[in-house]
Amino acid sequence: MTNPDIKAVVFDLGGVLLDWDPRHLYRKLIAEPAEMEGFLDQICTPRWHLAHDLGADTEESCRELAAAHPDRAELIMAWSERSEEMIAGQLDQSIAVLADVKSAGLKCLALSNMEPDKFRLRQASFPFFRYFDGCVISGIEGLAKPDRKIFEVLLARFDLEPAATVFIDDRAANVEVARELGIIAVHYSAASQLRNDLRVLGVPIPG
Repeated sequence: MTNPDIKAVVFDLGGVLLDWDPRHLYRKLIAEPAEMEGFLDQICTPRWHLAHDLGADTEESCRELAAAHPDRAELIMAWSERSEEMIAGQLDQSIAVLADVKSAGLKCLALSNMEPDKFRLRQASFPFFRYFDGCVISGIEGLAKPDRKIFEVLLARFDLEPAATVFIDDRAANVEVARELGIIAVHYSAASQLRNDLRVLGVPIPG
């Protein structure tokens, strides 16, 4: 059974369509797993990286951090210089879901936390971006999920009705904020689960 009320499906990028994780890079650079986790927990931390998602220049940020930790400077600069090694590739089964949603005639959009320069690089590198009718990227907007303001930018820019919009994300906090705004939100864990959830919602895609 299809649901004609659903007009748009919004996809997160990292964790849903792209296999992004700093560990993909740092496993190559730090042999001991505990040491690698300590580096990502204490030096190149999620809080530090959030500034990049809000638009801070990644190379400059890395240089400043490297100056504070000169013994780790090479590892810190790798965050900027080898950023694309943090992506193990695209998640093909999720891309297939995106393609099917597009083929069903629904508007397809992206809402992602990502640095502006890395977004443009990935947009040129991965052909699946052609399926999108538009993208809202944190580093370009100066706003990052789970801030509700970036969801409001998405809704306003593309004239979306929250109750007619499905949002997909692998982070529970982002899903929760979307739901608070009246958006139909799906917490992503696997492509097969996503496909099933969309079909249950009435999105007309193959099983």
